Amino acid sequence: MPLGSTAHVDGFARASLPAEETWPTIEFTIPDVVYPDRLNAATELINGAVASFGPERVCMRAPAGTTWSYGEVLERANQIAHVLTEDLGIVPGNRVLLRGPNTPWLAIVWLAVLKAGAIAVTTMHVLRAAELTPILAATRPQLALCDSRYVDDIVGQEPLTRETVVTFDVDATDGGELGRLAAAHPTVHDDVQTSADDVALLAPTSGTTGTPKITVHFHRDILANADTFARHVLRPVPDDVFSGTPPLAFTFGLGGLVVFPLRFGASTVLIERATPSELADLAERYGITVMFTAPTAYRAIIREGAATKLSGVRRAVSAGEHLSEAVWRDVRDQAGLELINGIGSTEMLHIFISAADGSIRPGSTGRPVPGYRATILDDDGNEAPVGALGRLAVIGPTGCRYLHGDRQGKYVESGWNVTGDTYRRDEDGYFWYEARSDSMIISSGYNIGAPEVESALCAHRDVLEAGVVGKPDAERGAIVTAFVVLRDGIAGDDAKRLELQNHVKATLAPYKYPRELHFAEALPRNPSGKLQHFRLRELLATATRKEHA
Repeated sequence: MPLGSTAHVDGFARASLPAEETWPTIEFTIPDVVYPDRLNAATELINGAVASFGPERVCMRAPAGTTWSYGEVLERANQIAHVLTEDLGIVPGNRVLLRGPNTPWLAIVWLAVLKAGAIAVTTMHVLRAAELTPILAATRPQLALCDSRYVDDIVGQEPLTRETVVTFDVDATDGGELGRLAAAHPTVHDDVQTSADDVALLAPTSGTTGTPKITVHFHRDILANADTFARHVLRPVPDDVFSGTPPLAFTFGLGGLVVFPLRFGASTVLIERATPSELADLAERYGITVMFTAPTAYRAIIREGAATKLSGVRRAVSAGEHLSEAVWRDVRDQAGLELINGIGSTEMLHIFISAADGSIRPGSTGRPVPGYRATILDDDGNEAPVGALGRLAVIGPTGCRYLHGDRQGKYVESGWNVTGDTYRRDEDGYFWYEARSDSMIISSGYNIGAPEVESALCAHRDVLEAGVVGKPDAERGAIVTAFVVLRDGIAGDDAKRLELQNHVKATLAPYKYPRELHFAEALPRNPSGKLQHFRLRELLATATRKEHA
């Protein structure tokens, strides 16, 4: 499908798209994802919401106490768009790096960048200079808009200079440097009429498997996830209050905490950081009705006795990690919440398989979201039969495009987006997760899914977290190896190790038990909360080298 005529003056993004023959198949099979040729996602989201729901409606809140109406968000985004083009020289197609924790200011700045026809490159505020270097080298931003508390690791990073880093201050009444510049400009703005196929977002992957890749998303892609998963599965209403823990730098957070509420006239509470118990407190305090977080957070809320604080939540989305049937039932029994499971990816922008309400089958991820289709591929790239393990593959209105074509062939195969997850599909079209393809442990000829063993360990009353990987072994090929975090006051000794191993043997087929089990104070996770199995493998490799030294 040919791309629409671009509005970008700076042609970097289009020139850096992967070769067209390496793209996945893109399909628009439902009318909700058929958009006009000229489309600016920010105009559609915030201007459209003000037109439909009125300027006085509450749009964004922060626990610090600030509240922004839809009208105020629109006006401030318009002013910042003027700053970008008139004061800072940004032209359509330029890249603007964004850095900061989840705050209304960060969300508003993101809207302003799109309104100006520029491309947002949102990064985690916790990344250090060395981690930012490859992202900056790949995206070549002309400007950075940064929370004033997190500017040190950006200033001086090529190609940025101090003059091309502008800060905003979420605690200052005037918004700091950027706020003062914005105050001098009109509150109306003639948004750039970008093509629906113009690049709006360059999103680094979460890096759970190592160096992050840069995914490329068009203006229409941003709306497509709201008009598929949110519209047909989540089904938000204007009175909903959204919140959760995923950073806006990750597309799971951007969609769930900004795009979805704005698309449907709801409000959002943007939290910089919250432990599970703090998230439960905020849910009770703000009347949160739609929550996004990882399975481990829901489980922790239940185990900390805070289930009653979720009584106002009507939609609880679990993604980022496998949601086991045991955790689903625990949350349902203790909090009365039927968690909405889902799988998405940065490459696809958001969730593409899910189920809600009466369609939920505990333990299953669900069925393809309207607008998407999915299958299981075998090792030869053929569709696998019902019940067979294989690689999850998806096609829909969004798809993988890596900037500069970096590793494109590892994700796209014969038009399918191949996610790197091992799944099986049942006769009713439900998809059941087994493991990340690189987390499937083959031991003595048996296929053992690491998440299954992790779930069994976490079902033990003394276990807070567990991570499982395969350790290379000359006799068995690999052995199941576990890293376990115990609750406070429980000793990690040989007796406890044997107890946990026997617990797994009693829960699963005995061959799946962890032959090695290590106790840890914490498990390596990325800023979105995903367990980094590759870090556990690195720990094992280091320990093995020391053993043989």
